[in-house]
Amino acid sequence: MKKSLGQHFLKDENICRKIINALNENDFTRLVEVGPGGGALTKYLIELPGIEFKAIEIDDEKVSFLMNTFPSLKGRIIHKSILDMEAPFEEPFAVVGNFPYNISTQILFKILDWKEKVQCVIGMFQKEVAQRIAAHEGNKVYGVTSVLVQAFFDVTYLFDVSEGSFNPPPKVKSGVIRLTPKTSPLQIKSWIDFTLLVKTAFSQRRKTLRNACKQLFDPLVLTEPLFDKRAEQLSVSQFAELSYRMK
Repeated sequence: MKKSLGQHFLKDENICRKIINALNENDFTRLVEVGPGGGALTKYLIELPGIEFKAIEIDDEKVSFLMNTFPSLKGRIIHKSILDMEAPFEEPFAVVGNFPYNISTQILFKILDWKEKVQCVIGMFQKEVAQRIAAHEGNKVYGVTSVLVQAFFDVTYLFDVSEGSFNPPPKVKSGVIRLTPKTSPLQIKSWIDFTLLVKTAFSQRRKTLRNACKQLFDPLVLTEPLFDKRAEQLSVSQFAELSYRMK
């Protein structure tokens, strides 16, 4: 077990099956598992019929364990960090994983880099992170991650996972969410402008947009009533529309 890698291995077979069932509700022919660890999910995933499967694992010891335990994984393990690699397939693919909590948000943004290819994501996160990703405007945990992810994916919070489902048990509860690409992606000025707008707006979330984002807009635009609101009151689509009004 390596604390530096944020490892908490799933051991609850009921939770494993619930994750597999949620995954199977989606159509895909290629699948990548992020952080297979001890193989709790892997043993089910390699049995899925007609699926081209790969697993991403950075830990040397776990790679050896997985290869010895599941010989069919030969040639299908990508032995590196997901944060340092290109997309695992040229064609569209699905993503599943009990994501290491210390880099789970970074993994999410890596998936956003691959958004044109990702067909669905079933991911386990620390519960408060999962809730933040799925939150909508007006919710106190709605923020930068919520908006940036939901600009491209519909997010569904699926179920809670208790501390006792892991070895070792984490100090926090976990949650599993599903991401599916929006059928009609939001139009934004550019990813750079959109990200700047969202991060600037939420950097001073108690202030009105007029005060928080005054450097991003011409004075005349700032007189509009929308700027009386705070960042947490704007929907994802309103942020997208507002990106076109930036200087």
